[in-house]
Amino acid sequence: MKAAYIEQAGPPENIQFGELPTPEPQAGQVLVRVNAVSVNPVDTYIRGGANYWPLPSPFIIGCDLAGVVEKAGPGATRFKPGDRVWGTNQGLMGRQGTFAEFCAVDEHWLYATPDNVDDQTAAACALVGVTAHLGLVREARLQAGESIFVHGGTGGVGSMVVQMAKALGARVLTTAGSDKKAAIAKELGADQVVNYKTQDVEAAVKSFAPDGVNVFWETLREPNFDQIVGYLAERGRIVLMAGRDARPPFPVGPFYVKECSLHGLVMFKASPDELRACADDMNRWVSEGKLKSQIGQVLPLSEAAEAHRLQEANTLHKAGTLAGKIVLTN
Repeated sequence: MKAAYIEQAGPPENIQFGELPTPEPQAGQVLVRVNAVSVNPVDTYIRGGANYWPLPSPFIIGCDLAGVVEKAGPGATRFKPGDRVWGTNQGLMGRQGTFAEFCAVDEHWLYATPDNVDDQTAAACALVGVTAHLGLVREARLQAGESIFVHGGTGGVGSMVVQMAKALGARVLTTAGSDKKAAIAKELGADQVVNYKTQDVEAAVKSFAPDGVNVFWETLREPNFDQIVGYLAERGRIVLMAGRDARPPFPVGPFYVKECSLHGLVMFKASPDELRACADDMNRWVSEGKLKSQIGQVLPLSEAAEAHRLQEANTLHKAGTLAGKIVLTN
């Protein structure tokens, strides 16, 4: 089978595209013929040598996939050949990734793809969608009628947070770095959008939620906690999902006096049952049109190295040349 893989961690140029043996599904696994995958920032960190866990060699890159079950391994009963499925959490915890024509996946990491949802949409929503759901539902316990501030409402996770928060009945204020991105955020359902380059964010928050927002979703790698805590209402919740090496100052006094809480979130530590709960809501919302993928670019799988260069330029170097997810197709 064709696959995009590395034999040594390093820059995007280390990604090779060539022939590897087609995997055989083991006990509890199914073999998926992969139609679409998407790129996530964590993919680039792992490829670059982030020491989360040992990697097999060669290592197939990628977390997300959508496709069709080709074969069921021993004891696999949830899916049968011909079933359309999507999933995430591959290429993590030492598992082989998804950037290949076929992928052997433990069936408890897979979910049925709704009939009215295409594979590119399913792949683009996968990791970013479950991340948003875990943060909003499991961690922040966002309720209908509450308010949420989303830092960067058109990014991969941010766009999911905006839409899911609306699906849950919340009021959403988000930021964007251009008028074009602000328009996209409005289309996603945000009640108010602030261009942080030309408008006063603090004034917008005070106008939107005079008593403070109930939830603050941070997507930046270096949070400004003095600012964030100032934006929060009593018993406000902060959700963090980035900034592995960040060591910012923290305003302990204002934080605890408001009885606030801080929630760190790493999606690959979620259990199969927790992720299945996310997938159930996501499938329903996508089918109903309440959750839409933001796809910024579609490339063939053979251009995986270029996809990583583009993702890295925007994640690490703030190039601003990507609004939404990069999807690759077989």
